[in-house]
Amino acid sequence: MVIIFTSAAIWGTGRNSYVRLLTEKAAAERPIPKDWVYANNFKNYRTPLALGFEHGEGKNFIKSVDFIVDFLRKEVESVFSGKEYENAKAAILTEYTGKTQGIIEALNEIGEKYGFKFGQNERGLISIPLRNGLPMTEDEYKSITDEEYDLMKENSGKLSIETADIFNQLRDEEEQYRANIKELDDSMGRRIASFHLMTLREKYADNQSVITYFDYLVDDIVENLDNFKNEEEPDSKNPLAMFAPRNPESFFERYKLNLFVDNSETTTAPVVFASNPNYANLLGSIEYKNEMGVLRTDFTMIKPGALHQANGGYLILLAKDILSMPYAWKSLKRALLDENISIDTSGAQAGSIVSMTLNPQPIPLDVKIVLIGDQYTYQLLYYYDEEFRKLFKIMADFDIEMERNEDNIYKITQFIAKHCEEDHLKPFSKCAVAKIIEFSSRVADDQKKLSSHLNKLVDVLYEAESWAEKEESELVMAEHVDKALWALNRRNNKVEEKVLEMFNSGDYLLDVSGYKVGEINGLAVLGSGQYKFGKPSKITVSTYLGRSGLINIEREARTSGAIHDKGVMIISGYIGHMFAQTKPISINASIVFEQLYSGVDGDSASSTELYAILSSIANLPINQSIAVTGSVNQRGEIQPIGGVNEKIEGFFKICKMKGLTGDQGVIIPHQNVKNLMLSQEVIESVKAGQFHIYSVAHVSEGIEILMGKKAGKSLKGGGFTKGSVFDLVDTKLAELAEVPRHNKKKTKPAVKKEKAAEKKAVVDENITPDKASK
Repeated sequence: MVIIFTSAAIWGTGRNSYVRLLTEKAAAERPIPKDWVYANNFKNYRTPLALGFEHGEGKNFIKSVDFIVDFLRKEVESVFSGKEYENAKAAILTEYTGKTQGIIEALNEIGEKYGFKFGQNERGLISIPLRNGLPMTEDEYKSITDEEYDLMKENSGKLSIETADIFNQLRDEEEQYRANIKELDDSMGRRIASFHLMTLREKYADNQSVITYFDYLVDDIVENLDNFKNEEEPDSKNPLAMFAPRNPESFFERYKLNLFVDNSETTTAPVVFASNPNYANLLGSIEYKNEMGVLRTDFTMIKPGALHQANGGYLILLAKDILSMPYAWKSLKRALLDENISIDTSGAQAGSIVSMTLNPQPIPLDVKIVLIGDQYTYQLLYYYDEEFRKLFKIMADFDIEMERNEDNIYKITQFIAKHCEEDHLKPFSKCAVAKIIEFSSRVADDQKKLSSHLNKLVDVLYEAESWAEKEESELVMAEHVDKALWALNRRNNKVEEKVLEMFNSGDYLLDVSGYKVGEINGLAVLGSGQYKFGKPSKITVSTYLGRSGLINIEREARTSGAIHDKGVMIISGYIGHMFAQTKPISINASIVFEQLYSGVDGDSASSTELYAILSSIANLPINQSIAVTGSVNQRGEIQPIGGVNEKIEGFFKICKMKGLTGDQGVIIPHQNVKNLMLSQEVIESVKAGQFHIYSVAHVSEGIEILMGKKAGKSLKGGGFTKGSVFDLVDTKLAELAEVPRHNKKKTKPAVKKEKAAEKKAVVDENITPDKASK
């Protein structure tokens, strides 16, 4: 079994189509599976027989059996009314009559002694009283006296005792006669049925289940010969006919066959996609019909499920669908473990009351299951479902992007051409195809990648074609693709428009020119359905004397996520690593995203916050024309972030709205350069020098861009390059900590004062280390 998962629950990546393509290709190399027929089990009707045939033979078998049964209905009646049967039956009757005549003569000899004679009528053998040696008439019998009646009664009792053994002998002869007639009928019926089934027996001699069915069929025909002899319909005018036994025609339904799985039209092994895998649709069902208020069923009402249809081939399932269906997942695992498919009506009919049900013979199972889902579902099943680990051993992690190379570009081109052909779209020009390729890379957020989210590409194809149709163009051109992308964004950017209006009206405070201390423009990404856009935010920092360290106001207000809090802690680690090696940091720094009320998460603003903190400590202004994004580690190295295109374009729109000065730009991590797939408007502005994009690998590079001053380097003797930003920060922190600079010697009074403080802290156990250091 194979399980296909993506790293996230993303639809439209082509997983289903690709899986179908692969399975259909593999199915072409597998043999066509069997046909399956359910037949009546005449020995136990509650357990229908499952008969397997080579593909295409199921229909032929049913036609052959139906023909033979129809022929036998005429043949049996003809044979049992023929001369051969009548002669054989007459011979048995003659023999029986001869034996019974001798017995009756013996009875009469004894009966004459008691005044009786034996005779036969429609009720059988009876004793008749005699008078003067002749049978007594009815009038004579009524006129007898009481004395004669008592005597006759006494003689009758004696006669019964004396002839008891002879009567037993007569009954034995009668039973033997009936047995002989039954044996004759059975012999004739079996001979006829076996003769007409002989050809089929030879054809399916290697199929033991079919041979067993033929044996049961012949036995049932022999046992029900009366139904073959008499085909009279019940009187339809009889008002009680509805309560009478079922008509002979309905009796012959027992010989019908249920073509359960028919592969006569298939050319390869089946590939089945189960879109609604509930219990009945997956493992089959037994239907019921209402007969006078009672639910009944039979073997002809057994219906196959997707597992039966896919038997011998491939079954594709969506994990979220089958896991949400009661009984389905557990029953599927049971079928795979048992290697056969059993239709259990208790699961499908939970809560229902039926008067009759079936337990069909299970069908051997040979199927490959492909389960499609997301990574979260896979982890749950793998760790909490032991049977899942046993059954689904092959896991394929389906990527949502692919390399942008010639081969994949060609495949995307083929994909476009195929859709145009299948859906009767106008052909796309080379430039239009190139636009689609660029859009695919934009969706993937990588210049060297293509998105496998093919549904997004298809949507653009349809819309671009509609623009070409509107303009009566024979080809879909690049401008039509541009219009489609513009319309796609226009329909989804209402939130962005509202945000831009608030920036334009001054409701959102943001400077895109000038210099300010402790203020910087950060960048975030907001999402609205399938549309994402960048939103600049002003980040401010206030630093002052204290020992609380960095105060994340967002965290204190519980509007920040864990990752953002982690980013702030990393900033604290960086500052400690850089400036607290020889002195404590006695400073409080409060950080806040101004006018942000919906919460913030992620660490993409950690470098931005660090720049603002250093600016506030060193009292150096930051260029407000430049916005910043990028996370930072404890060594000051800049790390990549997501949504870089949306962030750049978001700040560009604000700058354009407020007026481009030629100084504005964005600082991004150098690793994100490969992710740049910007709009043509931004690209043209960068080319014209109206907007700038800076890539940095370290905090020191960003400092020089933002503050126009060298960041500085660490010196061997301690400290930093004189006059650099780091030197100004280090000097300020030293002043706040009231510790002399590393390049100045401590005075003797200062040393004595420190030793006295340490001695006092050791002596006074009630003084905490914090109080001692102060």
